[in-house]
Amino acid sequence: MDLIAVATPFFLLAIAAELVWGIKQKRNTYRLNDAFSSLMLGILSQARKLITLGVGGAVYYWVTETASLSLLASDDLMTWVIAFVVYDFCYYWLHRMGHEWQLLWAAHVAHHQSEDYNLSTALRQTSTGFLLGWVFYLPLFVLGVPAEVVVTVGALNLIYQFWVHTQHIPELGPLEWVLVTPSNHRVHHAQNDCYLDRNYGGVFIFWDRLFGTYQRELESVPCIYGIRGPIRSWNPVVALTHVYRDMWRDMRHSASWQARLKVLFARPGWQPAEAARIDPRPKSDLRHFERFDPPTTQWVRYYAGSQLLLATILLIFTQLNPVGIALGWGVWAFLLLTGVTTAWWLEDRAEHWLRIVDLARLALLAAAAQAFTGIAWGFAIALVSGVGVLLLLVMSQQHSTSA
Repeated sequence: MDLIAVATPFFLLAIAAELVWGIKQKRNTYRLNDAFSSLMLGILSQARKLITLGVGGAVYYWVTETASLSLLASDDLMTWVIAFVVYDFCYYWLHRMGHEWQLLWAAHVAHHQSEDYNLSTALRQTSTGFLLGWVFYLPLFVLGVPAEVVVTVGALNLIYQFWVHTQHIPELGPLEWVLVTPSNHRVHHAQNDCYLDRNYGGVFIFWDRLFGTYQRELESVPCIYGIRGPIRSWNPVVALTHVYRDMWRDMRHSASWQARLKVLFARPGWQPAEAARIDPRPKSDLRHFERFDPPTTQWVRYYAGSQLLLATILLIFTQLNPVGIALGWGVWAFLLLTGVTTAWWLEDRAEHWLRIVDLARLALLAAAAQAFTGIAWGFAIALVSGVGVLLLLVMSQQHSTSA
């Protein structure tokens, strides 16, 4: 059972509840553009399963068969307790190295780009973490923890982390010493100097206390969320690739192989002297911090909401109805295109060609829905696609009138 897929509807209900609560309390922590970016990255992360093979899974199988201890009993409670604690220990080191090695930061950075902090931020996940992240969980297989136990405790670990992404829950007393809470995880997402690279735990905060990476949230220092080199874009391609791009540029501008190798394992933001001279990357000044928030019309916001709903329906369809590799690639490509084009609308890049591309995209999807899905799914997809077309036509008419 895919626990993440089962939990997704509850995630979405919790996001809606937090939004309503924030509005009621006159402390709304959501913006549609930022939430769209976070949720689209979450959708793409889940949809990645349609097109990628598990490199880690093959290695885990080899380790289990040749190098591990005898398998622990999956029906023994102690196996689950050991696996849960050891998994979080491994997660701590993956997470910590993800902030200390640029190569791993390239995958993890997507989770930190949001300049808001709410439950939608929890779903802002990478699509490239599968490349190297599996290495850190090898100890579980060496210990002989069965694969199904590892997968389950990993899902539980990730599900636990969802609720701590909120600004509406204060410090929780003694729990702050043991568990990752909203307060100490807010610290982790802040870019203030005193909060940088702190509080890496997934479930347990005592790893940070043990290894010297703990920092309490301070009333005197309000958290400023986001990353020091802001991408200033809602585009998922930019979000997922910008650090890889920066590393490539730095390596290309470096004069020695030693410097090129150091680019991979240096702290995020480090540049060789030659690269820093040719292509410097300035950091934001937090004294004058402003969130990225380009102006948009009400109709653009309606349209972005409709495309987020459309992407969610497609993701749920693929989770409930296994598809072949060809259709999987098609769905993933469509979701990526949806994220890119809608991001351009939200960034106020309403060029004439964008309307044409989006109309063609929605028409193609409506036709494909009838051919590849059942009546109910086809109707739902075609209906939301039709709403998108109508909104596009309204926006086009508005643009023509204003021009």
